[in-house]
Amino acid sequence: MQVSFVARFFFSRSIDMLHGTLWDKLILFALPLALTNVLQQLFNTCDVAVLGHYAGRDAMASVGSMTPVISLFVALFLGLSLGANVVLAQYIGSNNAFAVRRAAGTSVWLGLFLGILSPLCCYPFLDSILELLKVPADISAGAKVYLEYYCYGLPAVALYNFFAAMLRSVGDTTSPLVSLTCASLLNLILNLVFTIVYGLGVAGVALATTLANWLSAVILLVVVLRRTVFGLHIHHCPLSRKILLLMLRIGLPAAVQGMIFCFSNVIVQSAINSLGANVIAASAAAFTIEINMYCLMSAFAQATTTFVSQNFGARNILRCIKITRVTLAITMPLNIGMAALIILIAPYILVIFTHDPAVEELAILRLWYIILPNAVTIFIDVLSGALRGYGCSMPPAIATLVAICGIRILWVFTIFKATPEFWVILLSYPLSWLATAVLIAFVYYRFKRDTLHAYTKAWSK
Repeated sequence: MQVSFVARFFFSRSIDMLHGTLWDKLILFALPLALTNVLQQLFNTCDVAVLGHYAGRDAMASVGSMTPVISLFVALFLGLSLGANVVLAQYIGSNNAFAVRRAAGTSVWLGLFLGILSPLCCYPFLDSILELLKVPADISAGAKVYLEYYCYGLPAVALYNFFAAMLRSVGDTTSPLVSLTCASLLNLILNLVFTIVYGLGVAGVALATTLANWLSAVILLVVVLRRTVFGLHIHHCPLSRKILLLMLRIGLPAAVQGMIFCFSNVIVQSAINSLGANVIAASAAAFTIEINMYCLMSAFAQATTTFVSQNFGARNILRCIKITRVTLAITMPLNIGMAALIILIAPYILVIFTHDPAVEELAILRLWYIILPNAVTIFIDVLSGALRGYGCSMPPAIATLVAICGIRILWVFTIFKATPEFWVILLSYPLSWLATAVLIAFVYYRFKRDTLHAYTKAWSK
C-alpha cells in the first residue's frame, strides 16, 4: 500500500474522484498542490533571504512591503481560475466531453485577458500604491522598482494559475509542481547571479522572479496542449460566452473573497509600515514562515472544491458531504501539529533571513499571534471550498467581507490608532478569523439543510 501510494504521488496525472476511498486521494491531490503553493511563496522568500544577506535590511524591507499588493493579484487570479476549475470538474463529472473542450478554451482566453489587463491597471498607479501602503521614504524607491518589474510578469502569473486550475480539474497536481520546481531553481540561480555578481539588488531579484514566472507558464502551456481531455490546439481555442459567465459567477466571488483577505492585509500592512523598518523586516521574515502553513491548508481546501465539483456534477450528494467531513478530519490535527513545529523551529529558520536580534524578536512575536490560533482558518477554507464546489460562491465572499475586512479595517482605525503597537495590530488576525469562521459555518449549515436537500429530492425523482 505504501509503495503504491508513493508511486501514485510521483507519477499520477489524474485521480478518480468519483469512486473508492477519499482520504488517500485527498492527500494525493493536496500534497503536490501544497508543495506547489510553497514553491510559489519561495519566490518571495528567496528574494527576501538573498536581499537580507547581500543587500541589507532596507532592501529586504522594500520587497516585504510589497507582499500584500502581490498577494492581491495572486488572489484575483486564483479566485477567477477557481471558477474555471469548478466548471471543468463539474463537466468532467457529468462526462460531457464537448462542454469540457469549450470550458478549457474559455479558461485560456480568460487567463490571457486578465494577464494583459492587470499590469495595465497597476503600472500607472505605482506611486499611489506606495502612498496607500505608507511605505517609508528610505525604502520606497526599492519597493517601486520591485513592483514595476513584477508587473511585467503578471501575464505569466495569470496564465500559470489558469493552466494549473485546468489540470487540477482532472486531478493532475503534479505537473504544476514540476513546472514551478523548475521555475524556483531558475529564480534562485538568477537571484544569486544578479545580486552577488552584478550587484543589482532589488531590481535583480525582481527581474529573476519575472523570468521564472514566465518559465512556469510556458511549461504548463505545453502540458495543457498535450492533454487530450481538453482538446485544445494552438490554432483552435474555443470561447463560450455562456461558460464564461458561469465561470465568472463562481470565480468572481471567490476572487473577491481572496482579495478581501489581501485588501484587509494591505490596510494592516500600512499600519505595520508606520512602525518602522525593523517591524517591516520582521513581519516580512515571519510571513515567509507562516505562509507555508496556509499553503498546506489551502491545498486541502482546493482539493475539497475539486472533489465536490466532480461529484456534484455526477449528482452524488452524499459523497460530496463526506468529502467535506474527511477533509476537516485530516486538516485539523495537521494544522495543530504544524503550529507546534513552527513555534519550536522558528528561531533557527529566522537566521536565514536576518541576524538582527531586534528583527528576530519581533518576528517571533508575530508568529505567536498568527500561528497558534491558525486552526480556526480551517473552517473558513474548507467550508468555503466545499460551497464553491457546489457553485455557491457568493455567500462565503459576503461573510468574509463582513467579518475579515470589516473587523480589520475598524481595528486599524480605532484600537490601533489609540495604541499603535505591533502586538495590537497582530491581535486583529485571530479575532477576524473567529468571526468569519462562525459566519461561514452558519452559511454551510443552511446550504446543506436547504439547498442540498432540495437537489437530493429533485434528482431522486
